[in-house]
Amino acid sequence: MTQPDSIAPHGGHLINRIATPEQHAEFLDKADFLPRVKLEARAVSDLELIAIGGFSPLTGFMHEADYNGVVNDMHLSNGLPWSIPITLPVSEEVAAPLKEGSLIRLDNPYGTFVGVLQLTQKYRYDKRHEALLVYRTNEEKHPGVSVVYKQGAVNLAGDVWLLERNPHTLFPTYQIDPLESRSLFRGKGWKSIVGFQTRNPIHRAHEYIIKCALEIVDGLFLHPLVGATKEDDIPADVRMNCYEIMLEHYFPKDRVILAINPAAMRYAGPREAIFHALVRKNYGCTHFIVGRDHAGVGDYYGTYDAQYIFDEFEPGELGITPMKFEHAFYCLRTQSMATTKTSPSTRDERIHLSGTKVRELLRKGELPPPEFSRPEVAAELARAMQAPEISYEI
Repeated sequence: MTQPDSIAPHGGHLINRIATPEQHAEFLDKADFLPRVKLEARAVSDLELIAIGGFSPLTGFMHEADYNGVVNDMHLSNGLPWSIPITLPVSEEVAAPLKEGSLIRLDNPYGTFVGVLQLTQKYRYDKRHEALLVYRTNEEKHPGVSVVYKQGAVNLAGDVWLLERNPHTLFPTYQIDPLESRSLFRGKGWKSIVGFQTRNPIHRAHEYIIKCALEIVDGLFLHPLVGATKEDDIPADVRMNCYEIMLEHYFPKDRVILAINPAAMRYAGPREAIFHALVRKNYGCTHFIVGRDHAGVGDYYGTYDAQYIFDEFEPGELGITPMKFEHAFYCLRTQSMATTKTSPSTRDERIHLSGTKVRELLRKGELPPPEFSRPEVAAELARAMQAPEISYEI
């Protein structure tokens, strides 16, 4: 007997918008005659995640009613929680000739045909309003707000199809879509799975909270984001090397699955924490780790704002359990990793290095202390950061 999934996808049904062989052939026949829209990298990631079910229950780019509901009160028009608008913005010049009711060819930034949009609505929106509510700031220096301000003034809405599901160019063996991740969890007999979102290498504080979570659940879904990030974030290939090192030496192999998340980073702090949790729910996770300054950038969000936002939803409304952890550090008094909840130490008995200090050490070829980072990971980062013109965020 097949074991049932431990958790239903958001909305109750896992969406599949990958073109069937018949649709694929039909779209290719029409390709040269369809109006074209060239997608930015983030829109390509969004198209992909809609198609594979990562953004269930979305079947396409949001209509105005869903957009307004999400921006204003973090709910779709049908009442389901959703915290980040998933839209296809284009310029007025691009939008003007497009007819509602028509098929639109979607190309990636290189001009390759990647998908189709059934255009059912075009609408204008207030960029400043979106920035203030979603990102809690209208400052253009915020990377997420900057993207909003630079994008087109008209949103195209409607169902989409991904032309075909191709292996990831860099990490094909770690491309595990929601249908497959759920199958893997069932195969392992896992009934409780905790998802961990990351866009950075795992240091000792991360390792500590992950292992605390592993004491409670059956398995870990290590799900690093490999879509578009800030220029000073560590490249995905370097990060993946670091994750492989950690799994090889410091985690029980039978209790961890490493897979890539093709999403683009928004840096929306609290709102993105909710978004990340719902995406992992679609992949089959029952729990989701929310630590210090989740999905934050600069000083735009309070240290634990991404935890507080979960309390704005009714109990059980999100359908996934957040696991909230305080900032971890190495405690010199107890000679172990800890948080203020478990450590009797004073501030000067805690080892926590700033990202600036760690970058300075690595750039000089010096490794951070083992209390901060596992030596194999530090060595990999030092190797990748020797080029003085590169400034990675750690």
